[in-house]
Amino acid sequence: MLELAGIIILGIIAQWVAWRLKLPAILPLILIGLLVGPIATLYTEDGAKLIEPIWNGEKGLFPGEGLYYFVSLAISIILFEGGLTLKRSEIANVGPVITKLITVGSVVTFFGAGVAAHYIFELSWQISFLFSALIIVTGPTVITPILRNIPLKKDVSTVLKWEGILIDPIGALVAVLVFEFISVGEGSGYTQTALIEFGKILLFGTTFGFTFAHALAFAIKKNLIPHYLMNVVSLSVVLLVFVESDVFAHESGLLAVVVMGMVLGNMNLPNLKELLYFKESLSVLLISILFILLSANINIADLELLMNWKTAALFVLVVFLIRPLGVFLSTQGSNLRLNEKLFIGWVGPRGIVAAGIASLFGSKLLAKGEPGAEYITPLVFMIVLGTVLLNATTARIFAKLVGVFLKKSEGILIIGASKVSRLIANYLKKNKRHVVLIDNNQTNVEKAKSLGIEAMTANIYSDSLTDNIELNDMGYLMALTGNSDINRFAIDKFKKQFGENGAFRIVNTEEMNDPENNPEEGLFSHTDDFIKLTDAARKYPSINEIELKDQEHYNGLIEITKADNDIIPLFLKNPDNDLKIISAFSKENYDVQEGYKLVYLGKVFDFDK
Repeated sequence: MLELAGIIILGIIAQWVAWRLKLPAILPLILIGLLVGPIATLYTEDGAKLIEPIWNGEKGLFPGEGLYYFVSLAISIILFEGGLTLKRSEIANVGPVITKLITVGSVVTFFGAGVAAHYIFELSWQISFLFSALIIVTGPTVITPILRNIPLKKDVSTVLKWEGILIDPIGALVAVLVFEFISVGEGSGYTQTALIEFGKILLFGTTFGFTFAHALAFAIKKNLIPHYLMNVVSLSVVLLVFVESDVFAHESGLLAVVVMGMVLGNMNLPNLKELLYFKESLSVLLISILFILLSANINIADLELLMNWKTAALFVLVVFLIRPLGVFLSTQGSNLRLNEKLFIGWVGPRGIVAAGIASLFGSKLLAKGEPGAEYITPLVFMIVLGTVLLNATTARIFAKLVGVFLKKSEGILIIGASKVSRLIANYLKKNKRHVVLIDNNQTNVEKAKSLGIEAMTANIYSDSLTDNIELNDMGYLMALTGNSDINRFAIDKFKKQFGENGAFRIVNTEEMNDPENNPEEGLFSHTDDFIKLTDAARKYPSINEIELKDQEHYNGLIEITKADNDIIPLFLKNPDNDLKIISAFSKENYDVQEGYKLVYLGKVFDFDK
């Protein structure tokens, strides 16, 4: 009981520490696992581990192969959650670079790391290529915490994020193929039987995943499952799909749950967000437990295998030669610059799928007496721990060194996706500004996307918004909803994260009628609230520009807008086409000169009048 409770408590503590230090949680989790596992044998009186994952005759949490059954089921849930986040529209926008990274890059890693492991450690080709297959994967659970704290150009962060999500099932699938070659071929390697088994994996994995996804979606849409059972029923279906698929084709369950997640994630399900939040929480708990268990299961003898120059040589080749080579070959002919390619090549931490499947396959092959199998788990853990430690501590420094670190965040985050917000966002987009709309109204978000505007469905009260690496270049925040409480909350909570260059909100009706209580963060005009903005956008749905002569001309036009409800000032545009958000109550002199333009919403100025 003490060990089980201790794993959960230590896991959550590690997650909190990682959050406070802005590190991937995998790093403290592995270190804790090593401290209570193999390293504990060096300082305990009886020379035993504080946590023994497998029953050794005296102590242990899981008898026989129980640990590996638990690992398999846990990884299935984690991969299903990853599949839920894959949206076809987002993948299509990334371009051919990500496709090449998960194909060409995977091939380079597979053969490069396999050859390196074979000649450095003198392992068999089968074991060497199993190792290289396992380290193909990167994983969003380790990349996202690194990237969310580094303001990068959107293309770079998006490529790394989607590579991490898409490459997990690909790496797992390649590892399964190599494992089948070894197991079915009885050491002889590439046999016809192994290829047949791989075909069965593809057939049953995709069939089970696709079929059960549609069955679960049908049950949800027809309200056959009560709301309070939705999450647990979905969890049980995931486990059912994994187990049933595995029965028909050994090791096909991983593919089945990824396919199931991808299919469900691209359906218009009413409870998909709740399901995703539940799976995210469950994945955090499972990752915490898994890494501590898997790290603790390593023996001190396994660590001693790595205490030589060969380990360092393999790590250097994988990280500093093979990864950059794969990236450069994959990004040939793309719009990425040299410094962006260098950064992508530098950031390649391995995660939970690599560690979990390595422990699973390594132990199975070790039990069969496969020569060299004892190297699989410790070598993969060495790559996982080394890459996470390297990238977590150097990514920010390296980004500044190669010049991909955004010194000034110019992106604009708009809270609310109403017609007014869409008009403003469309204008900003045409003027080469990165703008993102967020709203909890799916209809508004879909309307924005139909205009080609980047938008996402999000709850402003959720902490997950600050974790989204797509928003790491946001320097301005504009709260434009019809709810004054939401606008105030957005400013108070997110101005440090997204509004370093300016955080603004529209005034409410009470503030508009009481000039003495005007907020400093007021947006556009102190005489226009959401109702007036909406009215103007309904009657005159266009954003116009007018040439300015000087400061006096600008001040005069602003006075006109105060008296006319159908004209609302938005931005000042200088001759270099840089935009400055107009603050409703700013006392500063904008130093307007000839060549500047006033950008405004509503009807065209009537000069005759």
